[in-house]
Amino acid sequence: MDPVRNPFAPGAGNPPPELAGRAALLEKVTIAMDRIAQGRPAKSAIIVGLRGVGKTVLLTRIEEIARNRQFKTIMIEAPEGKSLGQLLYPSLRKILFALDLMANIGDRAKRGLRVLRSFAGTIQVKFQEFDFILGNEAEKGVADSGDLEADLSSLLVVIAEAAKAAGTSLVVCIDELQYLKQSEFSALIMAIHRINQLQLPLMIVGAGLPQILALAGQAKSYAERLFDYAHVGALEQEEARAAIRTPIRSEGYEITDAALNAILLTTRGYPYFLQQWGYEAWNIAQSSPIEDHHIQGATVAAIKTLDDGFFRVRFDRCTPSEKQYLRALAELGEGAQRSGDIADLLGVKVSSVAPTRSKLIAKGMIYSPQHGDTEFTVPMFDQYLKRTMRLEP
Repeated sequence: MDPVRNPFAPGAGNPPPELAGRAALLEKVTIAMDRIAQGRPAKSAIIVGLRGVGKTVLLTRIEEIARNRQFKTIMIEAPEGKSLGQLLYPSLRKILFALDLMANIGDRAKRGLRVLRSFAGTIQVKFQEFDFILGNEAEKGVADSGDLEADLSSLLVVIAEAAKAAGTSLVVCIDELQYLKQSEFSALIMAIHRINQLQLPLMIVGAGLPQILALAGQAKSYAERLFDYAHVGALEQEEARAAIRTPIRSEGYEITDAALNAILLTTRGYPYFLQQWGYEAWNIAQSSPIEDHHIQGATVAAIKTLDDGFFRVRFDRCTPSEKQYLRALAELGEGAQRSGDIADLLGVKVSSVAPTRSKLIAKGMIYSPQHGDTEFTVPMFDQYLKRTMRLEP
C-alpha cells in the first residue's frame, strides 16, 4: 500500500494516529487544570510507566489541552547533567515577558522578571542583552539564597501570582522526571505545596519511569498527597485493536482479525511496538486487507528496526559490566528478579554488583518494583539482549 499514506508514527514522542486507551487519564488531568484555574484545590499529576507506553505523547497532549484553554505552558525534558533551574529559566523568562505585555499586570510581571534574575544568579545563568534594556534589576532577598528549595518556591509563587493577575494559569510539563536529583525533586514538591496553600493557578504535570515513585517518597514524605500518580502500561486488547484498526480504516483500508491477533500477540499491546508493527505491516501489504501472513514479514522488519534503534541506543550507553548485569537479568526471564539471583548467575556477591545496579537505575535501564527486586524499564529488552550478546561465565 502507498507508504506516503502510512498512518502509523513510530518514533520518540510522535503522536499516534489513534490515542487509544488514555481518555480517562486525560479527562482527570483536564478537570484538575480547570479546577486550579478557578482557584479550587486539585492535585498536580505524574504519569508513570515503562519506556514506549506513550508518556511523552500524553504530556504533549496535555500541553495542547492547556494551550486550547489559553493557559501559559512550559514543556521541558530533564536530561542527565543539567540542573532543574537551568532547564526552567528560559521558559519562565519567556512566560514573564508574555505576561508583561498583558494589560494591568505590568508591575507583577516586572517583579517576576526581577525575581527570576535573582534566581538566575544562584544557578549561573547568563543574562540576555534584552534583560538589561528592560532594566530588570535583581530583587534582593527573594529567590537568591542559593537554597533551591526556598528559592524555587519563591520564584514560582511570584510567577503564579502574575498569571493569576492576568486571568490565566500556568501548566509546567516535565518529561523524564527520574533524571532529577533528589534535591531538585524535593524543591519541586515544596514549590507545588506552597502554591497549593495559596491556591494559585499553577500546575505541574510530570512523566517518568517507575523509579520516580521511590524518588518522590525519598524527597518528601507528603509527596503522595500533592500528586495524582497515573500509571500507564500496555493497552487492553480492545484498545490495542483500535490503535491499529482505526488508523487503517481512516485511510479506507482493512486488516483481518487474524492479522490483528498476530500483532497483539507479538507486541503485547505496548503502544510504541504497536506503531512499529502497524507501520511495517502497512508497507509490506500490497493491497487491502492486511493479512496474517503480512505480519510475519512485518515482525522481521520491526525487530531489525528496534534492534538498530530503540534497543541499541539504550544498550550502547552501558559499560561492559553493566551489559553483563543486564544480560544476567535477561537470562532469568521476564518480570522482576531477585538481586541475589542475578549476582549468583554472575558468580559474585550481591554487594559487589550493587554499584552497577545503582548506576543502571540512574540511567533509566532498570528499576526496583520492590526492595531487592530488579526489572527492565524497556519492554522486550530481555529478548534483544539474548539476540545480541552472550552471558559471560
